[in-house]
Amino acid sequence: MKTFCGRANPTTGALDWVEESEEYDYHQEIARSCYADMLHDHDRNEKYYQGIRAAVARVKARGEKVIVLDIGTGTGLLSMMAVTAGADFCYAVEVFKPMAVAAQCIVEKNGFSEKIKIINRHSTDVTVGPDGDMQTKANVLITELFDTELIGEGALPSYEHAHQNLVQEGCEAVPHRATVYAQLVESELLWNWAQLQPVQVEGAHLVPPSAVCRCAGAHSVCDIQLSQVPPHSFTPLGPLCTMFSVDFSKPVSSAFQSHSSQFVAQSGGRAQVVLSWWDLDMDPSRSIVCTMAPSWTYPQPKIAPWRDHWMQSVYFLPAESRVTKGEELSLTVCHDDYSLWYSLQSHSQQDSQTEALPSRPCCTCQAHLVWNRPRFGELNDRRRTESYVSALRSVLREDSVCLSISDGSLLPVFAHMLGAKKVRGLENSRMSKGVIEQVLEANSMKGVVELLEIRPEQLTSNDLGGEQISVLMGEPYFSTSLLPWHSLFFWYCRTALAGLLRPNATILPCSATLHMVAVEFQDLWRIRAPSGTCEGFDVTPMDEMVQRSLDFHESHEAEPHPLWEYPCRALTQSTAVMTFDFTQCVPKQPISSQGSLPFIRIGRCHGVALWMEYHLTDDITVSAGLIGPVSEQV
Repeated sequence: MKTFCGRANPTTGALDWVEESEEYDYHQEIARSCYADMLHDHDRNEKYYQGIRAAVARVKARGEKVIVLDIGTGTGLLSMMAVTAGADFCYAVEVFKPMAVAAQCIVEKNGFSEKIKIINRHSTDVTVGPDGDMQTKANVLITELFDTELIGEGALPSYEHAHQNLVQEGCEAVPHRATVYAQLVESELLWNWAQLQPVQVEGAHLVPPSAVCRCAGAHSVCDIQLSQVPPHSFTPLGPLCTMFSVDFSKPVSSAFQSHSSQFVAQSGGRAQVVLSWWDLDMDPSRSIVCTMAPSWTYPQPKIAPWRDHWMQSVYFLPAESRVTKGEELSLTVCHDDYSLWYSLQSHSQQDSQTEALPSRPCCTCQAHLVWNRPRFGELNDRRRTESYVSALRSVLREDSVCLSISDGSLLPVFAHMLGAKKVRGLENSRMSKGVIEQVLEANSMKGVVELLEIRPEQLTSNDLGGEQISVLMGEPYFSTSLLPWHSLFFWYCRTALAGLLRPNATILPCSATLHMVAVEFQDLWRIRAPSGTCEGFDVTPMDEMVQRSLDFHESHEAEPHPLWEYPCRALTQSTAVMTFDFTQCVPKQPISSQGSLPFIRIGRCHGVALWMEYHLTDDITVSAGLIGPVSEQV
């Protein structure tokens, strides 16, 4: 049976109705899963195996049969480890049906079907008793329910239910304990992802709206490969603090909790950001530890294990505050059942503080809903801004009539500040329009830029007051864009507006080029590589399942990745493979390009990196990819 799916086409801006198989969502979820990444994480697997052996041994030493409950079994790997370690029986729970089917195949393939029962349910629906899913409660609890934030996949409610209903009192748990660490830092680089910064344009100061400055920002955690954030880009203001631990061998609560750590500021500066990660103690004695600490905390950074399923977290404080060296501070973390958030108090504030702990951050200014964190970073990139300002300066005249096409862009504001006669901007939503209106009002420019919530093809001469457009500009940036060529929506808009342009109108950018380079990834290849044998167990049924789903649809599409987080080595020179001339309308016939690219060094080609470069003018280009020659990237 086929089904029609309505999808926004980022390139044309239209809603396309696409015929898909009823299995489309199923295959997409499998293809985008991170099972391969976890199975290639030898450090994780080895530590789990050591912890499982120790837990099984402790139960056997008490003269008890070892009954294991494995929640979130995935491939069944941890259950097979438990049986190999001597467990008498394992109940392996997996809610995702395709994965439960694969786990059953893997268990049978490895000869464990008599001692491992796969239960395709959510753990909170599992029953115990003669007619239940489990004959008896377990005395060893094994789980892998964690994400970068530790609790974001519902670990706490699952543990809470398991202790109440599925495991014996005093059970062994692997992991035994999790500990969350945090460090207060000042970082212009990271803070630029959370707050709009002032901009200098022609000697004038463009300031952010006060509502944006006061806003606590987006509530979601910023999870990144912190190993790729160089230590020189932040200043620690305090020591690494142990915020809290969760003992998984005892009853766990998913209720709201808060924990504080007191310390003395080791440096003065602006308290802006909290860097955080966690450890897993696989046994009670803390002798088997799996840590998420970034590589720069290691004496030898190169030995740090790489993983993409668990990274590190960046939390932005609700507002930056000045701290002085030697000041007594208290860092507080709060959490509900799924997320964490941080706040900072000085010793004097703590003494006088009678108000309740801060609730989970929530955007009240709408800017953090319109602009995601990479977008904030773009808007705060001084070099990038200067490129746009310089390009506008070179094309604007006193009689210029400008129209901007980009979502939530500051280009119309810049054009007005540079002296354009009339400036208008097309916004795709009322929310993004409202954010730019806030910027205008904060800088006493209310009404000087006309913002229109109209689709380009619906714009008429009446909307423009009978004037023709002399400068059509865009970054281009659109909130629906995921892949480099999605920004070609600007070209479609330019084509739709052709009848409203002056004959000699300036188009900025005048063109774009799609660039590519073949690369060998240091680690990112693991997320798509077959696992084959993992810790001595054959997991090829999982490889085959993932490959079928990739072949179904996903392998024919490019994947968006923030490549600054994933080191790679260029195997070819960077090459422009397609050029798009925005001074002309979109051609009626499809355009294509083909050719060959010689390798310049020996290596394993894991993929091709693609990005756009926008030629604002003949001599000003903004790159969304490489920022230096290939020879400097190796």
